Amino acid sequence: METGRKEDYLEALDSIIEKKGYAQVRDISKLLKVGPSSVTEMFQKLTKAGYINYEKYGGVTLTPKGRKIAKETKKKHDMLFHFLMILGINEKIADEDACKIEHDLNPKTLDRLTKFVEFIEKKEEIPRWLEHFNYFFETGDYIECNPSNDDKCPVHGIRKKRKKVNK
Repeated sequence: METGRKEDYLEALDSIIEKKGYAQVRDISKLLKVGPSSVTEMFQKLTKAGYINYEKYGGVTLTPKGRKIAKETKKKHDMLFHFLMILGINEKIADEDACKIEHDLNPKTLDRLTKFVEFIEKKEEIPRWLEHFNYFFETGDYIECNPSNDDKCPVHGIRKKRKKVNK
């Protein structure tokens, strides 16, 4: 794939095609917030490259080659979105940033981030160190905390005290 913009179009096409079976210029224009002439121009490029089936004024579908790239791009986007959400990034910003980052990651970095997200998501509770990072982000204060000194921890000690008070 030559450009991230092409990946964005293929990902958008896949999303719309999943919902209604085909896409049209106006669908992509609205979703990507670009003019219809820009969409038509990109559709011509994607057709020439063998990524879509496109007939002027008709519906657009993905070729197997285009669908493969769309699915891979979506998978990268979703993983990056989850990673950014783990860091506590606002959902809207996480989605926008994931869209920007998904095109420029080294495959080794992508693999490592994917494993990290999978690891975190297997945990039933938020890891202690991630709670400490969130506290550090909010306050700028680094804390040393472990189960033996929870009562002194501003994250875990306060939470335990609140639970006792609320009972």
